Amino acid sequence: MTKPSSDNQHKITSIGGSALIEGIMMRGPKKTTVCGRLDEDAVYVEDISVNTLSSKSKIWRIPIIRGIAGLIDSMKLSYKALELSADKALEAGEIEEEEPSKLETWLTEKFGDNLMKVIMVVATVLGVLLAVALFFFLPTYLYKLVCLIFPALDGVVIFQSIFEGVLKIAIFLVYIILCSRMEEMKRVFMYHGAEHKTIFCYENNEELTVENVRKQSRFHPRCGTSFLVVALLMGILVGLFIPAKPFGITFLRPVFKLLLLPLMVGLSYEFIKVCGKYDNKITRFFATPGLWAQRITTKEPEDGMISCAIIAMKAVIPDDGSDIIK
Repeated sequence: MTKPSSDNQHKITSIGGSALIEGIMMRGPKKTTVCGRLDEDAVYVEDISVNTLSSKSKIWRIPIIRGIAGLIDSMKLSYKALELSADKALEAGEIEEEEPSKLETWLTEKFGDNLMKVIMVVATVLGVLLAVALFFFLPTYLYKLVCLIFPALDGVVIFQSIFEGVLKIAIFLVYIILCSRMEEMKRVFMYHGAEHKTIFCYENNEELTVENVRKQSRFHPRCGTSFLVVALLMGILVGLFIPAKPFGITFLRPVFKLLLLPLMVGLSYEFIKVCGKYDNKITRFFATPGLWAQRITTKEPEDGMISCAIIAMKAVIPDDGSDIIK
Protein backbone atom coordinates (compact mmCIF):
# COMPACT_ATOMS: atom_id res chain seq x y z
CA MET A 1 0.00 0.00 0.00
CA THR A 2 1.40 3.39 -0.94
CA LYS A 3 1.31 6.65 0.92
CA PRO A 4 -2.04 8.45 0.72
CA SER A 5 -2.13 11.28 -1.76
CA SER A 6 -2.32 14.91 -0.73
CA ASP A 7 -5.98 14.96 -1.78
CA ASN A 8 -6.85 12.52 1.00
CA GLN A 9 -4.42 13.72 3.64
CA HIS A 10 -6.21 16.70 5.18
CA LYS A 11 -3.83 17.56 8.00
CA ILE A 12 -0.36 16.82 9.31
CA THR A 13 0.28 16.19 12.98
CA SER A 14 3.41 16.58 15.05
CA ILE A 15 2.43 13.46 17.02
CA GLY A 16 4.92 10.64 16.61
CA GLY A 17 5.66 7.37 18.30
CA SER A 18 7.71 4.24 18.52
CA ALA A 19 7.12 0.52 18.82
CA LEU A 20 7.98 -1.26 22.06
CA ILE A 21 7.89 -4.79 23.45
CA GLU A 22 4.18 -5.65 23.08
CA GLY A 23 3.22 -2.00 23.05
CA ILE A 24 3.45 1.46 21.56
CA MET A 25 4.57 4.88 22.75
CA MET A 26 2.84 7.95 21.32
CA ARG A 27 4.33 11.39 21.88
CA GLY A 28 2.15 14.48 21.55
CA PRO A 29 2.90 18.17 22.12
CA LYS A 30 1.67 18.01 25.73
CA LYS A 31 2.09 14.41 26.93
CA THR A 32 3.60 11.05 26.08
CA THR A 33 1.68 7.85 26.65
CA VAL A 34 2.65 4.17 26.55
CA CYS A 35 0.01 1.53 25.89
CA GLY A 36 0.95 -2.14 25.98
CA ARG A 37 -0.73 -5.51 25.98
CA LEU A 38 -0.45 -7.70 29.07
CA ASP A 39 -2.49 -10.53 27.55
CA GLU A 40 -5.30 -10.98 25.01
CA ASP A 41 -7.82 -9.18 27.23
CA ALA A 42 -5.77 -6.70 29.26
CA VAL A 43 -3.72 -3.63 28.40
CA TYR A 44 -1.87 -1.07 30.49
CA VAL A 45 -1.76 2.68 29.85
CA GLU A 46 0.87 4.87 31.48
CA ASP A 47 2.09 8.42 30.90
CA ILE A 48 5.84 9.09 30.92
CA SER A 49 7.89 12.26 30.76
CA VAL A 50 11.45 13.59 30.63
CA ASN A 51 12.95 17.06 30.92
CA THR A 52 13.28 18.07 27.27
CA LEU A 53 16.06 20.32 26.01
CA SER A 54 13.59 22.46 24.03
CA SER A 55 11.78 23.37 27.27
CA LYS A 56 15.00 24.56 28.90
CA SER A 57 16.17 27.14 26.35
CA LYS A 58 15.06 28.78 23.10
CA ILE A 59 18.48 27.93 21.64
CA TRP A 60 17.33 24.32 21.27
CA ARG A 61 14.43 25.45 19.06
CA ILE A 62 16.63 27.00 16.37
CA PRO A 63 16.56 25.13 13.02
CA ILE A 64 19.33 22.48 12.72
CA ILE A 65 19.97 22.69 16.49
CA ARG A 66 16.38 21.61 17.20
CA GLY A 67 17.07 18.40 15.31
CA ILE A 68 19.90 17.54 17.71
CA ALA A 69 17.69 18.36 20.70
CA GLY A 70 14.82 16.35 19.23
CA LEU A 71 17.01 13.28 18.77
CA ILE A 72 18.36 13.46 22.32
CA ASP A 73 14.87 13.94 23.80
CA SER A 74 13.46 11.10 21.68
CA MET A 75 16.23 8.75 22.79
CA LYS A 76 15.57 9.59 26.45
CA LEU A 77 11.83 9.00 26.06
CA SER A 78 12.33 5.81 24.04
CA TYR A 79 14.73 4.46 26.66
CA LYS A 80 12.20 5.14 29.42
CA ALA A 81 9.32 3.66 27.41
CA LEU A 82 11.32 0.58 26.45
CA GLU A 83 12.34 0.01 30.06
CA LEU A 84 8.67 0.23 31.09
CA SER A 85 7.49 -2.16 28.38
CA ALA A 86 10.24 -4.65 29.23
CA ASP A 87 9.23 -4.61 32.91
CA LYS A 88 5.56 -5.11 32.01
CA ALA A 89 6.39 -7.93 29.59
CA LEU A 90 8.46 -9.63 32.28
CA GLU A 91 5.62 -9.32 34.78
CA ALA A 92 3.13 -10.70 32.25
CA GLY A 93 5.38 -13.64 31.42
CA GLU A 94 6.04 -12.50 27.82
CA ILE A 95 9.76 -12.66 28.60
CA GLU A 96 10.84 -15.84 30.35
CA GLU A 97 12.94 -15.26 33.45
CA GLU A 98 15.70 -17.86 33.62
CA GLU A 99 17.58 -19.11 36.65
CA PRO A 100 20.33 -16.53 37.36
CA SER A 101 23.92 -17.58 36.77
CA LYS A 102 26.69 -17.13 39.33
CA LEU A 103 27.79 -13.95 37.56
CA GLU A 104 24.25 -12.55 37.59
CA THR A 105 23.89 -13.41 41.27
CA TRP A 106 27.19 -11.65 42.07
CA LEU A 107 26.18 -8.58 40.03
CA THR A 108 22.81 -8.44 41.80
CA GLU A 109 24.50 -8.55 45.18
CA LYS A 110 27.01 -5.91 44.08
CA PHE A 111 24.67 -3.38 42.47
CA GLY A 112 21.26 -4.29 43.92
CA ASP A 113 18.37 -2.32 42.41
CA ASN A 114 20.80 -0.37 40.19
CA LEU A 115 21.84 -3.50 38.29
CA MET A 116 19.51 -2.89 35.35
CA LYS A 117 20.73 0.71 35.00
CA VAL A 118 24.36 -0.46 35.05
CA ILE A 119 23.64 -3.08 32.39
CA MET A 120 21.83 -0.53 30.20
CA VAL A 121 24.70 1.96 30.51
CA VAL A 122 27.31 -0.69 29.62
CA ALA A 123 25.19 -1.93 26.71
CA THR A 124 24.72 1.63 25.45
CA VAL A 125 28.46 2.40 25.62
CA LEU A 126 29.35 -0.85 23.82
CA GLY A 127 26.64 -0.18 21.23
CA VAL A 128 27.96 3.32 20.54
CA LEU A 129 31.54 2.06 20.22
CA LEU A 130 30.43 -0.68 17.81
CA ALA A 131 28.43 1.83 15.75
CA VAL A 132 31.40 4.20 15.54
CA ALA A 133 33.67 1.35 14.43
CA LEU A 134 31.22 0.03 11.81
CA PHE A 135 29.90 3.30 10.41
CA PHE A 136 32.93 5.59 10.63
CA PHE A 137 36.26 3.77 10.78
CA LEU A 138 35.49 0.53 8.89
CA PRO A 139 34.36 2.25 5.64
CA THR A 140 37.51 4.40 5.58
CA TYR A 141 39.70 1.36 6.24
CA LEU A 142 38.02 -0.68 3.49
CA TYR A 143 38.37 2.18 1.02
CA LYS A 144 42.11 2.25 1.69
CA LEU A 145 42.20 -1.47 0.85
CA VAL A 146 40.36 -0.73 -2.41
CA CYS A 147 42.96 1.94 -3.18
CA LEU A 148 45.70 -0.67 -2.90
CA ILE A 149 44.05 -2.47 -5.82
CA PHE A 150 43.08 0.72 -7.70
CA PRO A 151 45.70 3.35 -6.80
CA ALA A 152 44.05 5.96 -9.02
CA LEU A 153 41.16 6.19 -6.54
CA ASP A 154 43.42 7.19 -3.66
CA GLY A 155 42.60 10.72 -2.55
CA VAL A 156 39.53 11.07 -4.81
CA VAL A 157 37.07 12.43 -2.26
CA ILE A 158 33.91 12.04 -4.34
CA PHE A 159 34.48 8.31 -4.92
CA GLN A 160 35.51 7.79 -1.30
CA SER A 161 32.44 9.55 0.05
CA ILE A 162 30.10 7.53 -2.20
CA PHE A 163 31.87 4.26 -1.31
CA GLU A 164 31.67 4.97 2.42
CA GLY A 165 28.04 6.05 2.21
CA VAL A 166 26.89 3.03 0.20
CA LEU A 167 28.77 0.69 2.54
CA LYS A 168 27.14 2.26 5.62
CA ILE A 169 23.69 1.92 4.06
CA ALA A 170 24.46 -1.73 3.24
CA ILE A 171 25.55 -2.40 6.85
CA PHE A 172 22.38 -0.74 8.13
CA LEU A 173 20.11 -2.75 5.80
CA VAL A 174 21.82 -6.05 6.67
CA TYR A 175 21.39 -5.26 10.35
CA ILE A 176 17.66 -4.54 10.16
CA ILE A 177 17.08 -7.53 7.86
CA LEU A 178 18.74 -9.80 10.42
CA CYS A 179 16.66 -8.19 13.18
CA SER A 180 13.47 -8.74 11.18
CA ARG A 181 14.12 -12.50 11.19
CA MET A 182 13.95 -12.63 15.00
CA GLU A 183 10.46 -13.60 16.18
CA GLU A 184 10.42 -10.95 18.94
CA MET A 185 11.47 -8.21 16.52
CA LYS A 186 8.81 -9.25 14.01
CA ARG A 187 6.19 -8.34 16.59
CA VAL A 188 7.93 -5.04 17.35
CA PHE A 189 7.88 -4.25 13.62
CA MET A 190 4.15 -5.12 13.55
CA TYR A 191 3.54 -2.62 16.34
CA HIS A 192 5.61 -0.16 14.31
CA GLY A 193 3.20 -0.66 11.43
CA ALA A 194 0.23 -0.11 13.78
CA GLU A 195 1.76 3.17 14.93
CA HIS A 196 2.12 4.50 11.38
CA LYS A 197 -1.34 3.38 10.31
CA THR A 198 -2.96 5.05 13.32
CA ILE A 199 -1.22 8.36 12.69
CA PHE A 200 -2.26 8.26 9.03
CA CYS A 201 -5.87 7.54 10.04
CA TYR A 202 -5.87 10.59 12.30
CA GLU A 203 -4.24 12.76 9.63
CA ASN A 204 -6.87 11.65 7.12
CA ASN A 205 -9.60 12.89 9.47
CA GLU A 206 -11.08 9.41 9.84
CA GLU A 207 -12.50 8.05 13.08
CA LEU A 208 -9.91 6.10 15.02
CA THR A 209 -11.35 2.61 14.76
CA VAL A 210 -9.60 -0.69 14.07
CA GLU A 211 -11.36 -0.95 10.69
CA ASN A 212 -10.32 2.56 9.58
CA VAL A 213 -6.75 2.17 10.81
CA ARG A 214 -6.29 -1.22 9.18
CA LYS A 215 -6.76 0.18 5.65
CA GLN A 216 -4.08 2.90 6.03
CA SER A 217 -0.52 2.75 4.74
CA ARG A 218 2.20 1.53 7.09
CA PHE A 219 4.86 3.70 5.38
CA HIS A 220 5.16 7.18 6.88
CA PRO A 221 7.63 9.90 5.74
CA ARG A 222 8.36 11.10 9.29
CA CYS A 223 9.50 7.69 10.52
CA GLY A 224 12.70 7.12 12.47
CA THR A 225 13.79 4.61 9.81
CA SER A 226 13.50 7.30 7.16
CA PHE A 227 15.46 9.65 9.40
CA LEU A 228 18.33 7.14 9.68
CA VAL A 229 18.40 6.55 5.93
CA VAL A 230 18.41 10.31 5.26
CA ALA A 231 21.19 10.77 7.82
CA LEU A 232 23.29 8.13 6.04
CA LEU A 233 22.68 9.83 2.69
CA MET A 234 23.48 13.20 4.26
CA GLY A 235 26.77 11.69 5.36
CA ILE A 236 27.71 11.23 1.70
CA LEU A 237 27.08 14.92 1.05
CA VAL A 238 29.01 16.08 4.12
CA GLY A 239 31.83 13.67 3.25
CA LEU A 240 32.45 15.56 0.01
CA PHE A 241 33.77 18.49 2.04
CA ILE A 242 36.17 16.46 4.20
CA PRO A 243 39.66 15.81 2.76
CA ALA A 244 40.66 12.20 2.14
CA LYS A 245 43.70 12.78 4.38
CA PRO A 246 43.18 15.73 6.73
CA PHE A 247 46.62 17.07 7.68
CA GLY A 248 48.06 14.08 5.80
CA ILE A 249 46.52 11.54 8.22
CA THR A 250 44.03 9.10 6.68
CA PHE A 251 42.15 8.18 9.85
CA LEU A 252 41.46 11.78 10.77
CA ARG A 253 38.71 11.67 8.13
CA PRO A 254 36.33 9.50 10.22
CA VAL A 255 37.19 11.64 13.26
CA PHE A 256 36.12 14.76 11.35
CA LYS A 257 32.92 12.99 10.26
CA LEU A 258 32.20 12.14 13.89
CA LEU A 259 32.66 15.79 14.85
CA LEU A 260 30.23 16.79 12.09
CA LEU A 261 27.64 14.21 13.17
CA PRO A 262 25.47 16.81 14.98
CA LEU A 263 25.31 18.82 11.74
CA MET A 264 24.22 15.73 9.78
CA VAL A 265 21.56 14.98 12.40
CA GLY A 266 20.26 18.56 12.30
CA LEU A 267 20.11 18.69 8.51
CA SER A 268 18.40 15.29 8.34
CA TYR A 269 15.79 16.41 10.85
CA GLU A 270 14.94 19.50 8.81
CA PHE A 271 14.74 17.42 5.64
CA ILE A 272 12.35 14.92 7.25
CA LYS A 273 10.16 17.80 8.49
CA VAL A 274 9.92 19.20 4.97
CA CYS A 275 9.06 15.79 3.49
CA GLY A 276 6.42 15.29 6.17
CA LYS A 277 4.92 18.77 5.72
CA TYR A 278 4.79 18.90 1.92
CA ASP A 279 3.49 16.07 -0.22
CA ASN A 280 4.54 16.57 -3.83
CA LYS A 281 6.61 14.84 -6.50
CA ILE A 282 9.91 16.32 -5.26
CA THR A 283 9.47 15.41 -1.58
CA ARG A 284 8.12 11.95 -2.48
CA PHE A 285 11.19 11.34 -4.66
CA PHE A 286 13.64 12.20 -1.86
CA ALA A 287 11.56 10.35 0.76
CA THR A 288 11.49 7.15 -1.30
CA PRO A 289 14.69 5.52 0.09
CA GLY A 290 13.39 5.83 3.65
CA LEU A 291 9.98 4.45 2.66
CA TRP A 292 11.70 1.49 0.98
CA ALA A 293 13.59 0.74 4.21
CA GLN A 294 10.28 0.80 6.10
CA ARG A 295 9.24 -2.27 4.16
CA ILE A 296 11.66 -4.06 6.47
CA THR A 297 11.04 -2.21 9.75
CA THR A 298 7.22 -2.18 9.55
CA LYS A 299 4.88 -5.15 9.17
CA GLU A 300 1.10 -5.45 8.91
CA PRO A 301 -0.23 -5.46 12.51
CA GLU A 302 -2.81 -7.57 14.28
CA ASP A 303 -6.04 -5.94 15.42
CA GLY A 304 -4.93 -6.08 19.06
CA MET A 305 -1.82 -4.09 18.16
CA ILE A 306 -3.93 -1.51 16.35
CA SER A 307 -6.14 -1.20 19.45
CA CYS A 308 -3.05 -0.36 21.55
CA ALA A 309 -1.97 2.27 19.03
CA ILE A 310 -5.43 3.84 19.03
CA ILE A 311 -5.54 4.04 22.83
CA ALA A 312 -2.09 5.67 22.96
CA MET A 313 -2.97 8.03 20.11
CA LYS A 314 -6.22 9.22 21.66
CA ALA A 315 -4.43 9.86 24.94
CA VAL A 316 -1.98 12.37 23.42
CA ILE A 317 -4.23 14.27 20.99
CA PRO A 318 -4.56 17.78 22.49
CA ASP A 319 -7.99 19.42 22.70
CA ASP A 320 -6.69 22.73 21.33
CA GLY A 321 -5.30 21.31 18.07
CA SER A 322 -1.75 22.36 18.96
CA ASP A 323 -0.40 19.22 17.29
CA ILE A 324 -1.50 20.30 13.81
CA ILE A 325 1.32 21.59 11.60
CA LYS A 326 0.11 24.62 9.67
